Amino acid sequence: MERAGIHHLELIILFLLLVAAALAALARRFHTPYPIVLVVGGLLLSFIPHMPHVSLRPELVFLVFLPPLLYVGSSRTSWRDFRANLTNILILAFGLVGFTVLGVALGAGWLLPGFDYRLGAVLGAVIATTDPIAATAIATRVGLPRSISDILAGEGMVNDATGLLALQFTVALMVTGQHPTTGMAILELLRLVSGGVIVGLATGFCVHKVSRRITDSPVEITFTLVTPYIAYLVAEGARASGVLAVVVCGLYLGRKNSETLSINARLESEAVWNILDFVLNSIVFILIGLQLPYILTQIHSLSITRLLLDGAAFSAFVIVLRLFWVFSGAWISYLIRAKLLRREEPRPNARGVFIVGWTGMRGVLALAAAISLPNFVASGAPFPERHLIIFLAFCVILVTLVLQGLTLPWLIRKLALGGATSAQIEEMEARQKILNTVLERLHEMESNADDEHLQIYRDIARHYRGRLTMVNAKDDRAQRQKELSLSRDYRNLSRDLRDVERKTALELRNENKINDELLRRLQRELDLTEGHYLGY
Repeated sequence: MERAGIHHLELIILFLLLVAAALAALARRFHTPYPIVLVVGGLLLSFIPHMPHVSLRPELVFLVFLPPLLYVGSSRTSWRDFRANLTNILILAFGLVGFTVLGVALGAGWLLPGFDYRLGAVLGAVIATTDPIAATAIATRVGLPRSISDILAGEGMVNDATGLLALQFTVALMVTGQHPTTGMAILELLRLVSGGVIVGLATGFCVHKVSRRITDSPVEITFTLVTPYIAYLVAEGARASGVLAVVVCGLYLGRKNSETLSINARLESEAVWNILDFVLNSIVFILIGLQLPYILTQIHSLSITRLLLDGAAFSAFVIVLRLFWVFSGAWISYLIRAKLLRREEPRPNARGVFIVGWTGMRGVLALAAAISLPNFVASGAPFPERHLIIFLAFCVILVTLVLQGLTLPWLIRKLALGGATSAQIEEMEARQKILNTVLERLHEMESNADDEHLQIYRDIARHYRGRLTMVNAKDDRAQRQKELSLSRDYRNLSRDLRDVERKTALELRNENKINDELLRRLQRELDLTEGHYLGY
């Protein structure tokens, strides 16, 4: 029986991976963010007769999926940009969670029959936190300006502490009837946040010190893979915020890894984390879609029509709550920076603020929080409307992912938020500075070189001038068309010659003059060179 069960589980995992790859390819074909296609695909699959039910267990989400996905997002986040947007992030991560819980608690009574303020508070806590996985996965694929995507990613990474605290207190209010005081809430929040930050920094510091002594890239990569789990489990064991610990650890190591990881480890770990990020994200979003039939079977008191109407109305209500707070919070953040911190800040841009409000993606965290609700209260009675809360959370996830995700590209175009950004300008200026510095150094070396090495320096300098020309051409193509054409010819010729190298290496292997190991080493050198040229 055990072997049969394992075999069944293996087939399900293999099936999910194949479906994920197919749906991701379909999403790319139609230029649609793949989380949306995966959720809808999972939803359609769930209605196929005899489709095996794959339950989404909260412990699976929190212990298996969440740590690496949070880590990869935070480690790729710029600390400079995170710090620059900290006021906006805190206004959203703390203020918006509280406002959502309060708004749903007050509005649930007239919006949802059978809900009082206590059940409304539980429902508000369940859907209060945006999902950093969903938000960043969609934001990076619809062309959001970097400043907006940084705020969304920071909000999603930080608001877990307040969301879990709100859920903890509202559930206690329902289960035991206790009314936690404001002082208790503040102390608990400080414990979760401070504990998570301390554990995250301590884990990151220890990992950084150990990594400096490791030079074997497979060991380095393995160490990075276990790091988020270490931070999460240590923080949870200390009854602090595991998610904040992972986020802080990722931010710290993301800044330090550029100095400590070896060249091979940086190249190979990027590929490993890209694949892991895609696989875990894909399984998570498919699992979300697969939950609907199981959720519906648990609700017997309402018709499908009534459920759909309640789900649509509640989702619209949540979107309106977010939009209201985001516009208010943008001005609060502006006043804090301008009046208290004495910074010269531009007034909030209504178009950008609206996009932040419209991009309140919910994902697997909201569904896992809903499913984690207890089945019974302290008296032994069933937890009121538990299955309806799960269904409403699913509706909010589906609406925010699909409706808002699909309309984002259109809104960005209509609001003229695309085009060149400060990040692109910053990148071009950085490339110019780096290349000009190298050329200055080469000029110094060339002036002191003997005749034997003079031609070498000139050839290298010609190569760097070509790269500089290509960078400058992005800013002023008309004046440098001839130089740009020569640079492109150089790249094309280099690519053709590398193809000749590859074909020759393959012929040598096919003629048994070299083995496959040497072939792979030669191909890797050529591929790295190819990637270098594709970067410019």
